[in-house]
Amino acid sequence: MTVRHDGLAVEWLGYATIRLAGEERVVYTDPGRYGVLTGEWEPDSEDLTHPPSRDYRAEDGDVVCVSHVHHYDPDGIERVASDDATVVAFEGIDDGAKKRGLPPLSDLPYDVERVGAKDKLTVGDVEIWTTPAHNEPDGPHTRPDGTPYHPEGFGCGFVVAVEGTRAFWPGDTDVLPGHRTMGSMDVSLFCPPIGQRFTMDRREAAGLAVRIDPDLVMPVHYDTFSTLGADSKAFAAAVAAEGIPVVLDEK
Repeated sequence: MTVRHDGLAVEWLGYATIRLAGEERVVYTDPGRYGVLTGEWEPDSEDLTHPPSRDYRAEDGDVVCVSHVHHYDPDGIERVASDDATVVAFEGIDDGAKKRGLPPLSDLPYDVERVGAKDKLTVGDVEIWTTPAHNEPDGPHTRPDGTPYHPEGFGCGFVVAVEGTRAFWPGDTDVLPGHRTMGSMDVSLFCPPIGQRFTMDRREAAGLAVRIDPDLVMPVHYDTFSTLGADSKAFAAAVAAEGIPVVLDEK
C-alpha cells in the first residue's frame, strides 16, 4: 500500500523499514531483517497484519538511515540503496556489528555518514536531524532484571526532510522527555513504533502523537512477529479521537 501525503509517496515495508519518496529523492529507514525484504516468513507470523514484502529490491534510495545495530542489515541496505546512495548510520553500530558477526559500516559500498543522538546534517538536499532513542532503566520496556533492551547511547531516531516534508521515525525507544519538544520541528508525518515490548506501546505512542501534533500519523514496527503484536486499530482510534489524521498501512 502506498500512502500519499504532503508531496510524498510513503510505504511501510515491515518492521522499521519505511520508504519516503518525493519527486526526485527517496529515503529509507532501517531496511531489512526478519524477512521484511526477502519474503522469508518467521514461524509465528502467518496471522500478523503486516507480513514480509516479497523479494523487494528497488535499489532507488538516495539516503538510507540506520538507527542502531538491531536494524543493521547489509543485505537490506543493498536491496534499497542506489549505487550512489549515502548511508546515515548511528555511530555505535560498528561495536555491535562485530559482536553479531556483521561487517563494519566501512565495508558497505556506499558513502557512510556516522551520527550521534543529537546531530544535524544535510545529504544532498535532504536535511536530517537525529534524536535520542533508548529505553529507561527499570522502565516498562526492559528485561526481567530491569536492564533496557536499548540502553542510552545505543541508537537514535531520525527526522528527515524530503523535498520540504518532514517525517519522524523515533527509532526503538520509550517516549523520552526530549520528545516533548518535537512539536517545534514542524513534523508533517509521524511514524511511531507501537510494538510495545521493546519500544513505546500504542498508548504511549498515541500520547506522543498528540504532543507532536503532526499532519498525519502512520504507526510502524508492530506485528512483524508475535512479540511485536499490537492493536493498531485501537491506536488509530485514540489518535483520531484527538483530531489527528491517522492511517494504517496494513494488508
